[in-house]
Amino acid sequence: MAQTLVLLFAICRLMSTVGLTVEPAELLPRLAVEGQLSLDPAEVAAAGADFGGLARAEPVAVMRPGSAGDVAGLVRAAYGAARGFPVSARGHGHSTGGQALAPGGVVIEMSRGRLEPRPRPAYSPSTGEYYVDVWGGDLWIDVLNWTLANGGLAPKSWTDYLYLSVGGTLSNAGISGQAFHHGPQSSNVYELDVVTGKGELITCSEEQNSELFHGVLGGLGQFGIITRARIALEQAPQRVRWIRVLYSDFGAFTRDQEHLISLHGARPSQRFDYVEGFVIVDEGLVNNWRSSFFSPKNPVKISSVGANGGVLYCLEMTKNYDDSTADTIDEVVEALLRQLSFIPATVFTTDLPYVDFLDRVHKAELRLRAKGLWEVPHPWLNLFVPASRIADFDRGVFRGILGNRTSGPILIYPMNKHKWDDRSSVVTPDEEVFYLVAFLRSALSDSDDPTQSLEYLSQQNQKILEFCDEVGIGIKQYLPHHPTRTEWARHFGPKWARFVRRKAQFDPKFILGTGQGIFHPSSSPLSLLFPS
Repeated sequence: MAQTLVLLFAICRLMSTVGLTVEPAELLPRLAVEGQLSLDPAEVAAAGADFGGLARAEPVAVMRPGSAGDVAGLVRAAYGAARGFPVSARGHGHSTGGQALAPGGVVIEMSRGRLEPRPRPAYSPSTGEYYVDVWGGDLWIDVLNWTLANGGLAPKSWTDYLYLSVGGTLSNAGISGQAFHHGPQSSNVYELDVVTGKGELITCSEEQNSELFHGVLGGLGQFGIITRARIALEQAPQRVRWIRVLYSDFGAFTRDQEHLISLHGARPSQRFDYVEGFVIVDEGLVNNWRSSFFSPKNPVKISSVGANGGVLYCLEMTKNYDDSTADTIDEVVEALLRQLSFIPATVFTTDLPYVDFLDRVHKAELRLRAKGLWEVPHPWLNLFVPASRIADFDRGVFRGILGNRTSGPILIYPMNKHKWDDRSSVVTPDEEVFYLVAFLRSALSDSDDPTQSLEYLSQQNQKILEFCDEVGIGIKQYLPHHPTRTEWARHFGPKWARFVRRKAQFDPKFILGTGQGIFHPSSSPLSLLFPS
């Protein structure tokens, strides 16, 4: 009874706010049949912020769905309102620019929505592949644990941080060092259940409702809410040989990275399974918060390896193995390393279980939380940079704008464009090889160092974007944030007209993903196609 009264109060508040044209009694059967609609101030406040800490906008209510039907019922209610009201799906709240906010509307806490039994992998005789069906709000760490426990299987493609929701990463792409071989996570999903902006629950795939399927993948939450995803699986290895080598020559570093990703089609014994890298401009340990790799008892310093201009580059690779290949792992790794041109005597290796490698960032998170350094503003900037201009980016940014301070890791690694499906909504540079450059910074308000302030880091991000624009580096933002419609149109480029068309088809009242700032209810289709 108490839950029903809270629900009725929430519906009445929404009616008075946005002008619903149906009575609460009509909405009740459609909302929170299995879940709950909450007005609790603490939950509402939590749903009004995200990991980035840069934007804040509270919803009217928070929904914890018990099923996909709950999600569809809420969106149908929003679609049936006179003016509509915003609805956003929130996974683990790890967006950095307010993308999952729903000011004056309802946030759906997808990570709390699973009530059914844990999923079990299945085999498809038609494709010869294993897969698992998971809830859109399930975290990747849980998917990993479930699939490993049932047949020793695991998803093929990952993100570096596993405490992210399935729907959240698929709505962006989902990348890590395996992407050069398997493509992003969005290229490793067979089927989706999606609630559109009309409240329709639709099953889609490459063969069925393909326009919605491709639109939602990388669609930034604009066309629908993913409630189920069928994820591609493979047999998981038991262990990982994790290797890092250092470079002072950026040209040698990128040549070696691009060589390694060109081996994507080679036999497993002739390629690495994961290729990433990072830039080191701070004097001090090569280690960073993303992992504990180098021993503090044996620190590696920039000055000790003759860095050119105070900058080092670290190439990071792994080779998977199990009991049947343990006897040859040394030989395989040594043969691959002989193809590279890193600084002699800077090879650092460690062996660990496969799960521990995949979950490496979470261990660092726990250490930062213990120090109060995790829940701080994160002015992250993630860029896709065409390979033909990565040397210009190095000169202008790593050796120019950054100085000798970063306030967080800087990732850099290349990917193969043909592993990405161009029918999806994801935007990448128009070159076969492009780099992710990710500035994963943390702002510290109580620091005496002004270069660690949110204002300074935000201004530095803007300088990086302006530099790329001035010298004509055709970057694309990953996890994008743009303040104007003109900039969004420029971001999508030739895909903009298709993106607008999909929005009109699947979310014509602009109910979903309003926190992203791409579409606004007052916008007309013509003004979207021809932004001023």
